[in-house]
Amino acid sequence: MRQKIYFFDLLRCVAAVAVVVIHVLGPYRDQLGEIANWDWAVAIGFNSVSRWAVPVFIMLTGALMLSDRRDFDLKYYVQRRLGKVLLPFLVWSLFYALLSGLSLTGFDGNVVQQTVLALPVHETYYHLGFFYYFIPLYLVIPFLAWWTRRADQTAVQAITLLWLGLTVLFFFDVEGPWQHELVLYSGYLLWGYCLFHYQWPTRGWLIGLGVVMAVLTCYGVISESLAQGEYTVGRWLSYKTINTALIAAMVFVVGRYVGERLPERPQQWVSFVSRYSLGIYLLHPLFLWPVRAWDLYWGPSWLMIPLWTLVAGGLALAASYGLSQSKRTAWLVP
Repeated sequence: MRQKIYFFDLLRCVAAVAVVVIHVLGPYRDQLGEIANWDWAVAIGFNSVSRWAVPVFIMLTGALMLSDRRDFDLKYYVQRRLGKVLLPFLVWSLFYALLSGLSLTGFDGNVVQQTVLALPVHETYYHLGFFYYFIPLYLVIPFLAWWTRRADQTAVQAITLLWLGLTVLFFFDVEGPWQHELVLYSGYLLWGYCLFHYQWPTRGWLIGLGVVMAVLTCYGVISESLAQGEYTVGRWLSYKTINTALIAAMVFVVGRYVGERLPERPQQWVSFVSRYSLGIYLLHPLFLWPVRAWDLYWGPSWLMIPLWTLVAGGLALAASYGLSQSKRTAWLVP
């Protein structure tokens, strides 16, 4: 079980880095025609092959929580599972609402007020949107956990295949009740469970399909944008489409393969970063804010994106570690 836990650590690390990459490259997306096409395409390439990050976080949750065979305890579940995510989300939402009112020209209290009022239905800062579809999954997890304990492998795989079919329908914009976010995001819980518990589908198939989907996604976004003369993604970059689901599965199985074979010293570093992966997710926009505010993208995208990912991600890691050292603040970076 130790190796399996470590492989989860590795996936948390790479997913956290990928999220930072997506947010670092944000300003490049709308610069088609303002910078060299190759420079813009590099940034969009980074964006296109990083969209698996959020699905992988959900898949890890499914792999862990659906595999838990202990009897369900509502009090424990609310306090230690849901509360561990919900309370930090609320506090950081208020913090980033204050940050939203800050600009190079001063502080606008009206912006803060409107941002806070919209909190129940809209994120207060761009990276917090993840929690609006992640937290509702805690309503689904107990039922899926109950069902997977009783269902056989064939039934679980059949429902997972059905969900993959729904992601195909969503990609092609076929309307129906299956388009509801809770349905499509819940499928990632089963997807992670199948990949972890059954090691199904096989690694070879998923690597092949994942590579094809990554290439198609890059080509689709870049070619459609160039044809339209503006950044156009269609549904290529949605978290709820078949291409993203297959790319995420590829990352999952490759992470498992690599993670179980790394030497001890790299494992220690990975475990350390993994411990603060949620803190990195929550804090990195704080350190990325001046980069965007002062437009510190002074070089080509192939250099700026890795550089500011390292800086913002590294500072977020250090800040998360610092907060974790006190009992009064450790709960902010669970």
